[in-house]
Amino acid sequence: MRTAVILAGGESRRMQRDKLALLFGGQSLLSSAVRRFSGLFDQVWLSVNDPGKYSDIKAPRVVDVYKGCGPMGGLHAALAEAAGDGVFLVAADLPYADPRAALKIMALTGDADVGLMTDSQGRYEPLFAYYKKSVLPHAESALKDGQYKLSRLLEQLRLRCVTPAELGNLWSDRLLLNINYPQDYEKLIAGGS
Repeated sequence: MRTAVILAGGESRRMQRDKLALLFGGQSLLSSAVRRFSGLFDQVWLSVNDPGKYSDIKAPRVVDVYKGCGPMGGLHAALAEAAGDGVFLVAADLPYADPRAALKIMALTGDADVGLMTDSQGRYEPLFAYYKKSVLPHAESALKDGQYKLSRLLEQLRLRCVTPAELGNLWSDRLLLNINYPQDYEKLIAGGS
């Protein structure tokens, strides 16, 4: 069972408006993410802290058990609900996130707890990553201790860092591009990256 979890619980503070409702290619960033991942994954869930938000998007919701904890809360809730081996977590504000690249990362994860890539500065990108069920107790413990940073969680886990070369033609410089600020969106719609 291949499950993609689209993170849609953020508050868009830096954008100063709901960035997931922003249009790109004739669709909102959120509906585009759901559509892309629905084509290749068995199930696509929206990770939300408010189950009534985005009622126009037809996808099952997974609601944070631990409220106000950011992506860590979404990851925890998704792993607790998932029936398969794990979940592929993807931020909805990654307009070029490719589900084929996600499947390749999953396939390359092997015995590790997490399969992921690094960004252009060499930092782990935890919001386009595969998390196995073995991560659940670690996430639960971190949340109970008030530790909400995924980067701290990763320090405790076995990681498989996938390189651009391993992704081959699925790699693009835009794959991990995220939209946080108004100028990011302006560049996106102008065709830049």
